[in-house]
Amino acid sequence: QVQLVESGGGLVQPGGSLTLSCVASGSIFSLYYMAWHRQAPGKQRELVASITKSGSTNYGDSVKGRFIISRDNAKNTMYLQMNSLKPEDTAVYYCRGDEAVRVYWGQGTQVTVSS
Repeated sequence: QVQLVESGGGLVQPGGSLTLSCVASGSIFSLYYMAWHRQAPGKQRELVASITKSGSTNYGDSVKGRFIISRDNAKNTMYLQMNSLKPEDTAVYYCRGDEAVRVYWGQGTQVTVSS
């Protein structure tokens, strides 16, 4: 059983930066796939970025070149570095981790981009 807890959200001005963290209660070594998703009010949850155990990454088109996903297996933590933030990045950001037969989700952290 793995529990995922996000942190690092908050209010930031357009053009600013934030780094989100997702800490696993157990080892993330078993999580062959991890990802950040986000959901804005009235919209469907969408993939922001993903990373495999081997370090292969994938990004949603709207964040390519601005966001960086990484994971530190030794610290059981995944990160999302968000740069050049835009108002349309405002959403609740969720951490996801996949084992072979189970998917785990965190409770989410709010990111608000506004002047």
